Amino acid sequence: MPVLDINKLACEVFDIEANAILKLKSGLDENFDKAIDLLYNSKGKVIITGMGKSGLIGKKIAATLTSTGTPSYFLHPAESTHGDSGIITRDDVVIAISNSGETQELLNLLPLIKRFGVPVISMTGNLNSTLAKAGNVVLDISVEKEACPLGKAPTASTTATLAMGDALAVCLLKKRGFTEEDFLVYHPGGALGKGIKFHVEDLMLQENLPIASENMMFTDLIKLISEHKLGMAILINQAGELTGILTDGDIRRIVIKYNSDLSKLIAKDVMTKNPKTVAKTDFAAGALHLMEKYSITALAVVDDKNIPIGVVHVHDLLKAGVV
Repeated sequence: MPVLDINKLACEVFDIEANAILKLKSGLDENFDKAIDLLYNSKGKVIITGMGKSGLIGKKIAATLTSTGTPSYFLHPAESTHGDSGIITRDDVVIAISNSGETQELLNLLPLIKRFGVPVISMTGNLNSTLAKAGNVVLDISVEKEACPLGKAPTASTTATLAMGDALAVCLLKKRGFTEEDFLVYHPGGALGKGIKFHVEDLMLQENLPIASENMMFTDLIKLISEHKLGMAILINQAGELTGILTDGDIRRIVIKYNSDLSKLIAKDVMTKNPKTVAKTDFAAGALHLMEKYSITALAVVDDKNIPIGVVHVHDLLKAGVV
């Protein structure tokens, strides 16, 4: 018996399954758009059904849809004929999954679905199957071959099905305008919700802030920034309103520009005016996004009158698990 090259075999599996997903991409057509429209316009739930491995993938698709703003429920085809089909209403949409399109337990459910006039999105690898012909919309999840060398165990086909389900969920998420705040509602606990649930006020510094007058001498500001170790100073006018920011990076650029002629500079001559700020009620994840977008390590937190009340630093956000 030849020696088995495990890594080579694993790479072959990856290649087969990757190609299965790429085939979905090249075969995408108006049926996908129709499926999105059916799901988006549904006034009820999305009922997902499938047997065996297709059923397991269906459960995951239902969970993904539900957590991203599209209420979904997995219905086991075999149990559906023993009372569970009562979950289906006329306002629902059904996604029926079968690679062969001839799974008998699934076909037994079709008459009931049709009786209620519920639209069916058929996900199948056989476009000539009974399931495909029964669908209002057909999504092709066919694969050239399974990753299983025997060609028996669902592998590439289940990967393709899962990818199709993820594509539906993501497109619906975007179409609904689903936000981080919405995501938090469905994920209040666990690692996913941990970082999103924080507001700026939960993580901002409120004491011993590096606040100075916009008329302070530049050389004195350097000392202030060094003492507070936040890499920044918040500049205010006589009314206490934020008018600018001066950072470590600004100082380096100013020193290079003015060379030794620094003694007469005051803050408002060299500060960054109209800087990026956040409110204490903003989500910390939004503050982190702002920092990443503009390469900022700290942001001033202001109230509704533009009075600085705190500083939020990127290190504190990352330490808290904000992503």
